[in-house]
Amino acid sequence: MVMGSLRMEADVVVVGGGPGGYVAAIRAADLGRQVILVEERDRLGGVCLLEGCIPSKALINAVEVARSAREAKRWGMSFEGVKTDVGRLRSWTGEVVSGLSKGVAGLLERRGVEVVHGRGRLDGRRSLAVGNGEVSGIDFRRCILATGSSAVRLPAAGDLPLWSSREALDLTEVPERLIVIGGGYIGLELGMVYAGLGSKVVLLEASPTLLAGVDDDIVKVVARACDEAFDAVHVGTRVVGVEQTRAGYGVTVESASGRAKHEASRVLVAIGRRPNSDGIGLEHVGVTPNERGFIEVDSRRRTSDPDVFAIGDLTPGPMLAHKASREGKVAAEVASGRDAEFDNRTIPAVVFADPEIALTGLSERDAAAQGVPHKVSRFPMTALGRARTMGRQEGFIKVLSDPETDLVLGVGIVAAHASELIAEATLGIEMGATVEDLAATIHPHPTLSEANMEVAEVAEGLPVHVNPPRAAR
Repeated sequence: MVMGSLRMEADVVVVGGGPGGYVAAIRAADLGRQVILVEERDRLGGVCLLEGCIPSKALINAVEVARSAREAKRWGMSFEGVKTDVGRLRSWTGEVVSGLSKGVAGLLERRGVEVVHGRGRLDGRRSLAVGNGEVSGIDFRRCILATGSSAVRLPAAGDLPLWSSREALDLTEVPERLIVIGGGYIGLELGMVYAGLGSKVVLLEASPTLLAGVDDDIVKVVARACDEAFDAVHVGTRVVGVEQTRAGYGVTVESASGRAKHEASRVLVAIGRRPNSDGIGLEHVGVTPNERGFIEVDSRRRTSDPDVFAIGDLTPGPMLAHKASREGKVAAEVASGRDAEFDNRTIPAVVFADPEIALTGLSERDAAAQGVPHKVSRFPMTALGRARTMGRQEGFIKVLSDPETDLVLGVGIVAAHASELIAEATLGIEMGATVEDLAATIHPHPTLSEANMEVAEVAEGLPVHVNPPRAAR
């Protein structure tokens, strides 16, 4: 890289230092390219690390520990006076985030990646302006856009200072009453965190069910848990107005039963996210986002300008950190002259509720919509030894397989630690595994991972720990 008066040059410039951007920068540097990473924030890691995945999972873990302590009396163990020191919990979460962010900075430094802090905006076909007052711009050969996404605001709330996930994860307070608007994964996860910390939580969801798009049998298990954890859950309920009151906020809703009003000291809005494609100068490279703000890319993550790439939440598909990281590697390799392609068969997804939900491949809903022939097999966690030893036998695992070839098409899990079980199924789908492959693989006993083997045996018609399907008797 060459420093000019206030301009810099690079083989590859990456805009955005989240899980897609910093991974892309590291991969391009490892492939011998001169790389500059432009990040608007003071710290690296993006939304996922700084105000999303990592702090939320730190808080979820803390709540799970407290829950386990309270429930241990079932096993003959008693922990008196389980209390939450909110200040210390906030500090600990901050320490986790800070440590990981510093780790990312160290990785980039050791790779020789130049990090420039400021807002990056394309201002020419091969030029990026940086609004930081120090660097006027960067000339590049290739550009990887990884600017992420932002929380969608609630139109009915106007400019009222409602919480998004960012404010909720700051943990500045534990409100006595909390209204969560949105029954997707963010709303459920954060609602359960605050319920676990002592808030009375009311969840409002406009769709007829929670977790729209997830198979009903899986949602029902988590819905039961929500009914226990929350003060109330209202689905098919649309928010039509929010106002400030002496006690906090009043939220007016409409449903099939008419209008109603809920009051709480805080309101958390979790109704989705939108790509940060506005204001980044796409017009200078002839790239036009689609009607939802996403940038269309090919399998190599190239936009309509072959020297400009887009990854992560900017592009269509699930807004997940691990998708962004994989795309970042592909984009960096292509930008470095290698032949790479985003050709993954499936992208796993996890809802860190209690119990967790983990999904990969086709769901029953998707298979039916696409007309894909499939067979569904289930195995209950009540029949799994390790789940019983943990006192966490709620939920099940199911596998969708091809009736003719027995290829694994999809797996859905709702159970404790489902997030740790889904990778095996994802690998199986990537490698074209059959249910026999999973069933014949020796799994250590007693473990939760045996669930993958057990459900595969059900699919074969030869289960050991549950009764076989009627047709196999």
